[in-house]
Amino acid sequence: MKSNKKFKVILADDHILLRDALARLINSFDEFEVISVAGDGKELVAAVEAGHVPHIVLLDLNMPRMDGYETAHWLYRKHPTVKTLILTMYDSEIALIRLLQVGVKGFLKKDIHPTELKAALLAVAENGYYYAQDTTGKLASLFQKNNARPFSLENAMLSEIEIEFLKLASTDLTYKEIAHAMKITPRSIDSYRDSLFDKLDVKSRVGLAIYAVKNGIVTF
Repeated sequence: MKSNKKFKVILADDHILLRDALARLINSFDEFEVISVAGDGKELVAAVEAGHVPHIVLLDLNMPRMDGYETAHWLYRKHPTVKTLILTMYDSEIALIRLLQVGVKGFLKKDIHPTELKAALLAVAENGYYYAQDTTGKLASLFQKNNARPFSLENAMLSEIEIEFLKLASTDLTYKEIAHAMKITPRSIDSYRDSLFDKLDVKSRVGLAIYAVKNGIVTF
């Protein structure tokens, strides 16, 4: 860096040991300072609204109350200049595309080396984004026409109402109760279900739930 100014970072992760270890590690980097830590998205929102606005937010995807996707979406709408990095073990195409849609600037696996963490933070701070080679490959594959692999960008671009249906379909609610929760007719629910069966290449509600969990749409 050309000055002594440090980039401000906020961490959000519900695992206290990991969060505190990451904070100590990031504070050991000359270019960065952790100004706040949070156990979930709601705590992060409270910190930012209290005036602790960072340059970079490092988010765990799987958090209670307000997960990484919801938190990234809030930051994208309320503080678009804040750069968001996602810390996750999910690396499926659908998870990456959903996060890109809400302004996420990069993805980090939880098993990365500290030098890669520093490189990622610097890349996001100075260049605006960071994508590891394996992530770039997964995203590039969405744009390739390959008859042997029918998954495409169209499959990855789920609408908000499709996401909501997938989340509810992964609970023990009946389809009638899901229709009531979504304020639409049971016939519309049947239409969303059948469309997703075809779009996601699954054959049952269990298949929908497994897909939602594997792709980070539903977390436990």
